[in-house]
Amino acid sequence: MQDIFAAPQQFGPGFLESAPVLAYHSDQFVLPLPPGHSFPMSKYRLLREAAEATLPDVRVAQAVAASDGELALAHEPAWIDAVAGGTLSAAQQREIGFPWSERMVERSRRSVGATVCAARAALFGGEGVAANLAGGTHHAYAHKGSGYCVFNDVAVAARLMQAEWHRDRHGRSGPARLLRAIVIDLDVHQGNGTAAIFRDDPSVFTLSLHGAHNFPFRKEPSDIDVDLPDGCGDADYLGALDIALNAAWARHGDELPGLAFYLAGADPHEDDRLGRLKLSAAGLAERDRRVLAALRERGIAVALSMAGGYGRDIHTTVAVQRRTLQEALASWRAWPQRQALTAVKESGS
Repeated sequence: MQDIFAAPQQFGPGFLESAPVLAYHSDQFVLPLPPGHSFPMSKYRLLREAAEATLPDVRVAQAVAASDGELALAHEPAWIDAVAGGTLSAAQQREIGFPWSERMVERSRRSVGATVCAARAALFGGEGVAANLAGGTHHAYAHKGSGYCVFNDVAVAARLMQAEWHRDRHGRSGPARLLRAIVIDLDVHQGNGTAAIFRDDPSVFTLSLHGAHNFPFRKEPSDIDVDLPDGCGDADYLGALDIALNAAWARHGDELPGLAFYLAGADPHEDDRLGRLKLSAAGLAERDRRVLAALRERGIAVALSMAGGYGRDIHTTVAVQRRTLQEALASWRAWPQRQALTAVKESGS
């Protein structure tokens, strides 16, 4: 079993100058789904290939698998054992939406591991911005999976980063302050599992904009929930987003979070089979810019997850998520520490 408090990755002094933005993947684990299954499994491979072909400053790396100890930071041991041991009931498999297989287990571990890697790179590695090319498994509760989500990648990563932060800073200059995190969930479906896991945890703030009449039909209370009507378009959505973000910063006051998890779902897009909203590709790109700019201006490191996307044409979904990566790359380049380092370099040339 891996040490659940593995040391944060360390990078040399030239890292900010040279390394491209990191994006982690696990698309080699393809689930053996029955014909006609609604889950767009090929999306993850297509997105990785698009990033590798068209975004040379995005460095794609394979994710490591999350260990049982890491998963136990957010999940009940009985649930981890049932998934790993293949003892899920038929009802549990139906609620997840996938039949059990060894590949399902490995893919689920790697999806969590990718968000852990992205969060660690953003927070400890000096990146400021990093991404998981999948993830956003926000319907998974501590004790069960649901809605194509087996383990909750953001919940595990948030708690692991808090533990690593505390250990890394303990004793440097008195007691270490607890790392606060914010989850900005802009998948079209409410992050019910994430909201439930962090319901009584004031150190993790949850914000969700989602379709009011979409899955899950029984929603869990987030710190901020914004229910959007069917057919909501760009202007109304972006206005609601601005209000929600301003409310989140106001609620934090002077104690801003040190780490954000941004679930940049493509499923609010007007072409999505399951979304019921009407955002354009340009509107979603503007959504990404506003979220990333708000975090960058406040010096909050961010790990992105691609979350949902079920376009009638899967290539439309891939194009939306590739644009999210492009916006993440732009924010990475503008990250304050990187800009300062570039300025110092240029002044000495």
